[in-house]
This record gives sequence, C-alpha cells and structure tokens, in this order.
Amino acid sequence: MIKRISLLTRKPGMSEAEFGHYWREVHGPMVKRLPGVRGYFQNHILDRGHRHDLPTGGQQVDGIVEFWFDSVAAMDAAFATPEAKELWADGGKFIASVTTFVVEEHVVIPRAG
Repeated sequence: MIKRISLLTRKPGMSEAEFGHYWREVHGPMVKRLPGVRGYFQNHILDRGHRHDLPTGGQQVDGIVEFWFDSVAAMDAAFATPEAKELWADGGKFIASVTTFVVEEHVVIPRAG
C-alpha cells in the first residue's frame, strides 16, 4: 500500500474550530464515496510544539490528512473520478493551501491497539 499525506492550511478568516468542524463533519464523510480508498485519517492540530534546538519550518499547518491506497495506479484512478472532483471542489471551501507527498511508510514502532 501507499500513503498520500497532505499538509492543509485553513482559509483566511476561518477559525481553527470552524476549520476542524467543517473538515470533520462535512468534508470527511464525502471521502467515503471515493472509490479505492483503503484508509483515511484526519490529523487535527492540538498543539504547535517545537524543538528549542532547531528553527521551525515557517509553514502554517492546520491539519494533516492521510489517504491509503493499494498502489499509485489505484490512487490515480480514484482521483480521476467525479467523486474526487466533488471532493476537491469542497476542499476549496475551507482549505487555502495544500502541500502533498506520496510516501512509503517504514514502521519502526507499530501503533498500539
């Protein structure tokens, strides 16, 4: 499987609470209609901690989304559907910018049950 991770920034004038609510309650359920998705996780920012020995990256991030697919081909096929076009259009209502990565995950310590 492959994972697609995107860093999201909310629209100007939208509070963190409004962003989180819309993303979770309106946008998130739309993903269930997207074919081929094997997993979908919304990561809502609770704290903006930092290391004191390193500078911050400077990019504002309001949420991190993870999509899981069987393959890059499956991801491309899903994102070519009318459901994806509807999802992207809805994202434009609350997302100001997005930075996306397709990654290969290497588990060092598995998530506890």
